[in-house]
Amino acid sequence: MKEGIHPKNYRLVAFKDMSNEEITVTRSAVSTKESIEIDGVEYPLFKLEISSSSHPFYTGKMKLVDSAGRVDKFMNKYKKHMER
Repeated sequence: MKEGIHPKNYRLVAFKDMSNEEITVTRSAVSTKESIEIDGVEYPLFKLEISSSSHPFYTGKMKLVDSAGRVDKFMNKYKKHMER
């Protein structure tokens, strides 16, 4: 491996899927400002909108995860075209 190209700050980080509240703890070098306590241990927290635990490709379920209302805005805009 080349020297000096890999991050030095690997540590355990909690990744939280905001659509289904699932938390995964794994090693990462991502920078975070929040933290969370799990089983008495405090981990840096990184929030995700969607992950493999909530994405339709991995779950096999069609579920629209939309935190900004984009899907509703699209559906309302193109409602008349979809009724044909």
